[in-house]
Amino acid sequence: MEDVLEVYHRPYDPLNPVVCIDETNKQMVKEIRIPCEPGRPEKVDSVYIRNGVADVSMISEPLAGRRETVVTETGTALDFAEILRYTSDVLYPRTEKIVLVTDNLNTHSPASLYKAFAPKEARRLAERFEWHYTPKHGSWLDMAEIEIGVMSRQALGKPLPDMESFRQQVRAWTVNRNKEHVKINWQFKTQDARIKLARLYPIIL
Repeated sequence: MEDVLEVYHRPYDPLNPVVCIDETNKQMVKEIRIPCEPGRPEKVDSVYIRNGVADVSMISEPLAGRRETVVTETGTALDFAEILRYTSDVLYPRTEKIVLVTDNLNTHSPASLYKAFAPKEARRLAERFEWHYTPKHGSWLDMAEIEIGVMSRQALGKPLPDMESFRQQVRAWTVNRNKEHVKINWQFKTQDARIKLARLYPIIL
């Protein structure tokens, strides 16, 4: 926990950006419309069709007010490896190092790179990142979760019927949010943690 908090209080460095990555998924729902007579409002049946699940990866750079989203059909180790390559080679190709904050899900590790790519490529990508993990039960420390929460409220509150409409909705939200250049004002510091979360620290007699 303290490791992540200290990372968040580093000064902004465009050559070594702090980037938070997390993902969420959403059930796609296709509503059944009931046609009505002319002059009467259309009705929606209480029965609906489950139309698959979409996974959204959130790549957030809090200090720059920048975020990117990638929608996939699954959230496997191979998907995470592709997200890392996209982050490294497309979003931040000229940086010295990407300071990565993510939770400790089993797929969120360099091992996923070796499942997806040849060893030389996997090693190249692994070395592009400086890895920092939130503690167990502490994924709320990943600032990408804040962006996911905002996205869920602003863009995903209503059911979406299929993958194409889901991608369009998430893309539109991402573009608009980046236009607003919204930054996360993180106030929780190491000293706050030692007071408010004192129960988590060992007692030294």
